[in-house]
Amino acid sequence: MGKIRDIIIEKLQTQLQPTFLEVHDDSAKHAGHADAGEETHFRILIQSPALINLHRVAAHQRIYQILDDELKTTVHALAIQIRSSK
Repeated sequence: MGKIRDIIIEKLQTQLQPTFLEVHDDSAKHAGHADAGEETHFRILIQSPALINLHRVAAHQRIYQILDDELKTTVHALAIQIRSSK
């Protein structure tokens, strides 16, 4: 497990207390692309009571806010899928 992936998991678990969370490092799929490298492209699947009543854009913005430092420094791309418990 990579260092950045661990940080993403820890931050999302701490701040959103998800009932479901998967964080996939998709960096290898982007080898050779501009800004590609190790631990630069991630895909998040999450379900959290903290996100349920938010519109999709607001929920994504909340995740971007939590991962602000990583997005400013090492993470080039972040795909987010929010699962509904409804």
